[in-house]
Amino acid sequence: MTNVNQVNLGRANLTGNASNNRDLYLDLFSGEVFKGFQHNSIARDLVMKRTLKNGKSLQFIYTGRTKADYHTPGEPILGRSDKAPPVAEKTITVDDLLISSAFLYELDETLAHYELRGEISRKIGYALAETYDRKIFRSLTRGARAASPISASGYAEPGGTQIRVGSTGNTSDAFNAANLITAFYDAASALDEKGVSTDGRVAVLNPRQYYELIQAVGTTGLVNRDVQGTALQGGSGVVEIAGIRIYKSMNIPFLGKFGTAYGGTTGVTSPTNVGDFVGVDMPDDEAVTGNNYGSRNNYGADEKFASSCGLIFQKEGAGCVEAIGPQVQVTSNDTSVMYQGDLIVGRLAMGADYLNPAACVELVAGAAVNSGATTGW
Repeated sequence: MTNVNQVNLGRANLTGNASNNRDLYLDLFSGEVFKGFQHNSIARDLVMKRTLKNGKSLQFIYTGRTKADYHTPGEPILGRSDKAPPVAEKTITVDDLLISSAFLYELDETLAHYELRGEISRKIGYALAETYDRKIFRSLTRGARAASPISASGYAEPGGTQIRVGSTGNTSDAFNAANLITAFYDAASALDEKGVSTDGRVAVLNPRQYYELIQAVGTTGLVNRDVQGTALQGGSGVVEIAGIRIYKSMNIPFLGKFGTAYGGTTGVTSPTNVGDFVGVDMPDDEAVTGNNYGSRNNYGADEKFASSCGLIFQKEGAGCVEAIGPQVQVTSNDTSVMYQGDLIVGRLAMGADYLNPAACVELVAGAAVNSGATTGW
């Protein structure tokens, strides 16, 4: 019987080389990782992002305010004697390589009646995106508690802002729609008074806070009436308060955790028979020294975020540098033969830090502002 002529679905350019029978499959997986990252990350496009090549850090320059004076006829104009405007810098370093990996055994893939690679790729992308967002949001929180880097005598520049949501000692104030709306208008006023541009102002809240707000849409007029249904509930910047677009994320520092259990806050009654909730402890994420590997920027000690419950910021509030964008690497050829499967690695090299503290606002609940806010990072 004559052998069939198999269509080489996985081989590039119809090559007969059996060692290349997975070339085209790897391209599909790479796309899945990047989509998984993009769909789960929101912070990347909300701050200043730069690509870093041939170096370990990137410098951002600040220019402060200057003054105007009347001209005296006959006097030459030679610039101000105090050499204004004052200038300062902020350097953001790339953290060490961040990876997420999985080994896929070829026999498992063959026997499974469901598709494995796409699902694994999405989970790898989610893991990278989750860490990416958490670092940026922690940086913005630190910025809200920082003074301006401009410190020239006679040229005071505004620093960050903390706004208390509600006035009691209960963290349940963070979920009160009326309290949140008041805090938003206070934040908008503070940003206006500090000369921060209205372009690119956003807020990121915990999902429960977001849903409390959209339930109040009918009485507060927070959103365009033409926006309804899934667009309204998607948490992707549809709702606005005081010109501030609102997003939701489980990756903001929220009462000392990433995400929270429904009944895990003072003054909140937990529903019954609803199962478990995600309440991920925040690890310390301070800069490593010497020959250690990890974060090269200081993202803060975990206890400093105990009262934090939301962020409002303008895109100049933080910066992010990428040396290696989110990408995937997969073993093949001899390595795949040796282990009878593929090692799949998603990787990323980035770093983040606050830039302009005046553009950062932190919402706090259950405690007064500036409670141990600026020390011990």
